Amino acid sequence: MQIVHSSRKGSRDIEHIGSAHDDVELELLKTAARQRLAAGQGELDLGLNAPPEAGGPLPITASRMGHLHDALSTAYDTLGFDHASGGDEVFRHLVLARIIEPTSKLDSLRVLAEAGITPVSYRTLTRRLPLYCVQDFRERLAAACARQAGLGPATLVLYDVTTLYFETDAGDGFREPGFSKERRLEPQITVGLLTDASGFPLMVSAFEGNTAETTTMLPTLTAFLAVHGLRDVVIVADAGMISDANMRAIEAEGLSFILGMKVPEVPYVVAQWHRDHPGQAIPDGHVFTQPWPAAASDRRKDQVRYYQYRHDRARRTLRGIDEQVRKAEQAVAGKTAVKRNRFVKLTDAAKSVNRELEAKARALAGIKGYVTNVPGPTPEFVIGSYHRLFEIEKSFRMAKSDLAARPIYHRTRDSIAAHLTIVFAALAVSRWIEEATGWSIRKFVKTVRRYRTIEIQAGDHIITAADPLPADVRQTLETIKTRAAAH
Repeated sequence: MQIVHSSRKGSRDIEHIGSAHDDVELELLKTAARQRLAAGQGELDLGLNAPPEAGGPLPITASRMGHLHDALSTAYDTLGFDHASGGDEVFRHLVLARIIEPTSKLDSLRVLAEAGITPVSYRTLTRRLPLYCVQDFRERLAAACARQAGLGPATLVLYDVTTLYFETDAGDGFREPGFSKERRLEPQITVGLLTDASGFPLMVSAFEGNTAETTTMLPTLTAFLAVHGLRDVVIVADAGMISDANMRAIEAEGLSFILGMKVPEVPYVVAQWHRDHPGQAIPDGHVFTQPWPAAASDRRKDQVRYYQYRHDRARRTLRGIDEQVRKAEQAVAGKTAVKRNRFVKLTDAAKSVNRELEAKARALAGIKGYVTNVPGPTPEFVIGSYHRLFEIEKSFRMAKSDLAARPIYHRTRDSIAAHLTIVFAALAVSRWIEEATGWSIRKFVKTVRRYRTIEIQAGDHIITAADPLPADVRQTLETIKTRAAAH
């Protein structure tokens, strides 16, 4: 333990500092002497702790995760959340507790106390929670995140959705059973997340659990643009987010996009390449470009479609096709029951292997489609931007695992919205810490929380001491301070 500071209890006069230090040193020497005199003496153990004046240890009057709290608070303030929340310290504490140890709102008071933060009463906490679902409060936080991301018309914005389930049997109009990526049958809500290209959160929206994923993107986008006074951004999303209807709606809104594209048929440019190169394999990484100009009657911009071939993607796809065809052949031969298999063709009572579908699937193996209406980008930019979606997937994983986003203890729509607001802010702080340090938020919290700052009573004096920091932890904390100062 390293002593880092000492002061006379209750004294603030500068003229007494020298004598205060002398008194502290004298008190420490006296305590050490008493402990040496008491050491090794036979004492009747009555189960009582020996006081300092009898040679016992000095009492610790306070202990806190000072380094961890200060680092997380630095990120919180740098993001502008202190100003956006109107200086709401309850909100700050709930966000920090969510990062340190995600748990219920009631148990978060225990987490704060263990961190050395004096928590408010649970009654005060429950009175504050309704404020965090108010639209104005959430928009101020989103505006702070937008300033951090430096939004503009050409900003890449990633969009994806997930579902959060509830351990209840009946729906209530908001928590409803629906399509679940986790294959669960319980009521759930659908959560849409917008991030920048690095996965830093910009906006979170909650929808009824039975809402189709494809219908969530346009309402989220239009609300986002309205809040930030933007006319356009470049939205990046997976093919699963796109239906024909919302594709037309996005085009009608004049929004710019880079989207993954479903490829149900062999594209013309791919078929033409095979005709021009009979018997040859498509080179690994080859990109086919197909302009898709808008007709005079179309309510959309000109588009370009790119189709990329990857050897590894083809290998994995062909292996799956081989397995499905093998099972289809066994089903047709009567060796196994007919189950869901796209290569089994049923014509009245006759069964056969659909060889035409097999041939088309093999021709499409390794082909991935992308479509954009952004003028002039290179194929590398379009495909690279699409692959940034792994960042939003990382943010979802962080929110659902490290920050325990599933609102287990919430039932009403407002309390769920307040919970998601806290998770949103915690995710922003976590991503800022990760970008600044290069450490995962889990590693950062697990490592730094071990180094505590304590206060020890030595006679009439309070001594502040701290665990010595390893070089890597010290450097990491300095990096946070440096980045915050340069913000």
